[in-house]
Amino acid sequence: MILLRATLFNIIFYGANALACIVCLPGLLLSREGAFVIIRSYVRSIHFLEKYILGLDYEVRGLEHLPKDGSFIVAAKHESAYETFKLHILFDDPAVVLKQELLRIPLWGKFLQRIHPIAIDRSKGRMASQQVIDGAQRVAKEGRPIIIFPQGTRVYTWQTVKDRPYKSGAMRMYAATDMPIIPLALNSGVYWPRKGWIKRPGKVIFEFLPPIPQGRDPETIMPELESRLEGASKALEHEAYATYKYLPAPKEQEQSA
Repeated sequence: MILLRATLFNIIFYGANALACIVCLPGLLLSREGAFVIIRSYVRSIHFLEKYILGLDYEVRGLEHLPKDGSFIVAAKHESAYETFKLHILFDDPAVVLKQELLRIPLWGKFLQRIHPIAIDRSKGRMASQQVIDGAQRVAKEGRPIIIFPQGTRVYTWQTVKDRPYKSGAMRMYAATDMPIIPLALNSGVYWPRKGWIKRPGKVIFEFLPPIPQGRDPETIMPELESRLEGASKALEHEAYATYKYLPAPKEQEQSA
């Protein structure tokens, strides 16, 4: 049944994406606000498919840790494409730190440009670091939240920080803007792995952790962020396995990846 539901979802999901690339073309003529309407409609449609075909829903914890207004940095674990579809549901007007290559994707790259992300050319070395800083300072003036994935890419649940070490982007933004950092733990990779056809039913947990406040020594932030984010995400992973007995053990996920 899981294979059947995953297959049906994948067929509809990729078909819907192809259709959206045609239907949404006129949206490129709209204002920035209009582009947001299209993106939010799209991600909510994907959530509908996830919920009613896959049986995969989500829960948000720790919202009390988010500032009521102004800019802040959300440093999120990144295990799946799943959470990328939720960013414009969880936040009103987020500036996502992403690789510049994504802006070259037909249609959707144009929509991404319209909502003003922080695009980084990772081939530029030190210039990429400056792009992070410049982007963070721009977004701070706009009063928008920044979303960054500290490991820079999606990771499997069984991978450690030795496999995918944390990068310095969040620390550089913190030092340049003195915005608080809110860690965001999650367990999406248990249900929707980094790669693979199978996507499983269940409930992804997004958990905002207590913030790393303003005014700290930036050099002390990375070890704390890494420890808290990894520990909380691993706890959510164990919670998923305890709740849904049909989930494969982590070792099985590694072998099938």
